[in-house]
Amino acid sequence: MELLWFVFFAVLLTGYFALEGFDLGVGLLLPLLGRTREDRDRMVAAVAPYVLANEVWLVAVAGTLFGVYPLLEGEVLFTLYPLVVAMLLCWVLRDAGLWFRRRLDGRAWRGFWDGTIAFGSLGLSAGWGMTLYAAATGFTASPVHPVGLMLGLVVTLLFAFHGWTFLGWRTPGTFGATRSGRMLVLSGLVAALPAAGVLAGALPYLLEHSAPPASLNVLSVMVLPFAPIMLGAQIWVWRTFRPGKDAFRVPSFF
Repeated sequence: MELLWFVFFAVLLTGYFALEGFDLGVGLLLPLLGRTREDRDRMVAAVAPYVLANEVWLVAVAGTLFGVYPLLEGEVLFTLYPLVVAMLLCWVLRDAGLWFRRRLDGRAWRGFWDGTIAFGSLGLSAGWGMTLYAAATGFTASPVHPVGLMLGLVVTLLFAFHGWTFLGWRTPGTFGATRSGRMLVLSGLVAALPAAGVLAGALPYLLEHSAPPASLNVLSVMVLPFAPIMLGAQIWVWRTFRPGKDAFRVPSFF
């Protein structure tokens, strides 16, 4: 049962990196590729249908972490408290930018919220790299470490590449690239590599610190039946908003 839940947790975390990675990547590229207001609208429009569906994976990761590995909750929150708070603020800023950028039509208004999207995406991307470093050290080292900062840079670059690949798939040729669905899957796997590497190294530790079997059995009954629903909803989103399906009709959130 412990191994089953480790596999489930690993799928959720790597799936989050592979899916939310392109959301954050598009946000990172907003100041670089979005040279005009129309370009920025198109970039946000391309990613808009996927954002909320992808964020569900993070909620599932957090719930599984604290349910299956309750002893880690104190270590994560105590060791990474400033970083966790900073990442939550970046998450709020990024999502606020997505929702508010079109509430008014002024240039300054849109510029401000476009900036929060880029800043929030950068903070989340770098924060995830630093979090992975802390996890790889067993939460014994500060994430603000040269190696942690370097891993934050690596994750940021991987997400940016994944976002660029996504734009080439969702809006072929619009931002200088045309990418196939196979290339998008490949870039998603690459974006998830740091998380997969840390999970592989942490396997013995996580198995030893799993919740008692009785708790895992209860979680299995309560949680696992909803996994097909989550997967089915994700498939529906991708089939509904695949390339050619009104990529530019809604230029942003409402």
